[in-house]
Amino acid sequence: MKFRIGQGWDRHPLAEGRPCVLGGVLFADCPLGPVGHSDGDALVHALVDALLGAANLGDIGTHFPDTDPRWRGAESLVFLRAAGNLLREKGYQLGNADCTVITERPRINPRRTEMARALAAVLEVPAERISVKATRGEGLGPEGRGECVTALAVALVFKEEKA
Repeated sequence: MKFRIGQGWDRHPLAEGRPCVLGGVLFADCPLGPVGHSDGDALVHALVDALLGAANLGDIGTHFPDTDPRWRGAESLVFLRAAGNLLREKGYQLGNADCTVITERPRINPRRTEMARALAAVLEVPAERISVKATRGEGLGPEGRGECVTALAVALVFKEEKA
């Protein structure tokens, strides 16, 4: 069996008047949302990079460049679905993914299971293969001042080797 690990990181500033979508879940009560070429879902972007990196398929910018108008305002789950398809085309399966969101708001923990389920559904894997955690900047750095959302992801992928 062949195992590979990938990691991803993403950060987006937060601004008023933007929908707050993280992990494919809308936080409708949050007054600030991530700013980005797409919907700015930092968690999905980090996970896409982790998956693509694990399979040596480049990164999110290679496949979905922010210079391409097709991706303006795009739902980031489209990128995640494509990354999952690329993995399967290369014969890889997701073993597990561990994701962390760093932000003051919205509060992630009450909805982290919902986020894991949303990500797993798009990747067509059991929800227990996706972990979503959250922490705060506690007043330190741009996350702690409520200026941005940062996400980290690590993914383990594997494929059966032919004997």
